[in-house]
Amino acid sequence: MKLEKRWVASFGLISILAITGLFWKNSSTKYENNFLTLNDINAADTAWLLTSSCLVLLMTPGLSFFYGGMVGKKNVISTMLQSFICLGVVSLLWVAFGFSLAFGDPIGITLNGNHYGLIGNPFQYAFFDQVSVLPHTNLASTIPFVLFALFQMKFAVITPAIITGSFAERVRFISYLLFICLFTLFIYTPLCHMVWHPNGLLGSYFGVKDFAGGTVVHMSAGFAALAGVLVLGKRKNSEHIPTNIPFVLLGTGMLWFGWFGFNAGSALAANGTAAMAFATTTIASASAMLTWIFFDRLNGRKVSALGACIGAVVGLVAITPAAGFISIPLSLFFGFVAAIVSNVMLNWSKLKAIDDTLDVFACHGVGGIMGMVLTALFAEGENVSLLNGGWSIFGHHMIALVFVALFSFFGTLVLYKITNKIIPLRVSEESELMGLDLSQHNEKF
Repeated sequence: MKLEKRWVASFGLISILAITGLFWKNSSTKYENNFLTLNDINAADTAWLLTSSCLVLLMTPGLSFFYGGMVGKKNVISTMLQSFICLGVVSLLWVAFGFSLAFGDPIGITLNGNHYGLIGNPFQYAFFDQVSVLPHTNLASTIPFVLFALFQMKFAVITPAIITGSFAERVRFISYLLFICLFTLFIYTPLCHMVWHPNGLLGSYFGVKDFAGGTVVHMSAGFAALAGVLVLGKRKNSEHIPTNIPFVLLGTGMLWFGWFGFNAGSALAANGTAAMAFATTTIASASAMLTWIFFDRLNGRKVSALGACIGAVVGLVAITPAAGFISIPLSLFFGFVAAIVSNVMLNWSKLKAIDDTLDVFACHGVGGIMGMVLTALFAEGENVSLLNGGWSIFGHHMIALVFVALFSFFGTLVLYKITNKIIPLRVSEESELMGLDLSQHNEKF
């Protein structure tokens, strides 16, 4: 059997990572001023973040069921694996350099005498150097720093997995592996740093409020999905019947369950903010689910299990940036508005024409946009949103929205082009007609 160079190179990379881990020495004193003591660990916060990390991890298998049930029978396994494999690829990237790029000391620009980060120092926490059981002074002062790093890792894992729904049934697996590495390092980590690092440009200078990932996760994935569809083109057969609606229902339940860790866990403490985020998350999703199916009926479409599931997920997406900043009644409104806008976009003929297989942009991209806009309008507190006296904050949010959209779309467009130059992204016509389960993995559903 002839070995392909691309697989030899892939095995070489995992070998290098493993051997580096064998010889890596932790620089135990270099950043010692950044850390507190074991006495500062709060047991309740730690227990909740351990639980939240498990919940967020469950979302990626949930997404694989959600997507896998929607595609044609010849592509179920390949679609599910594209989500599931992120647990391996992104986790190792996160340990090697991803976490350091996202939360290392800021590298960026100086404005008004203050330094704001565009990206983190890639070597500060490389191979989880200094990422130990001690709490970090600025990033997570009541839980072990390693727990904070692992919690954030689960967000990084699911973001490229979300993108896969857009180009399902036509992407080459090895090309996809290369793409998610590039996306994680060059799109996700800069956005994560700019929004969530205490000195990040968007969060600190622009005042962007993103409680759990409306911009960092959903907008970035949504616009990356849109770029991917335009690069790969339409499927040869874009008409198909979803293979397994019970898979979609199961995946939605797993996502909804895991989203409590996603949103409520982002409080980084077992406190009132976490409880409120827990409540707003489920109410927004419930509202969006019902709004979606009723709006479908008003437009002459049947009430469907698929529609109910999509609506529920759209509500979860839209509430994500606002979960800890608004009241429960407002969360009901968030789900209602987001469901209507996303439903209209999903059924828009021009968006249908480009063949976003599982409507990732209409659900995650548009849902993320709506969440960010509504957060900028309604976030509660003095001078933190348009309706609470924060005119400048609202303006900054809109500037940031445009920046995130352009950065995610055009940045990812470049990464697709680079990936395609190294390894062609699209499978052959013969492989596509055969189905990716057989042609890429020699397995059958």
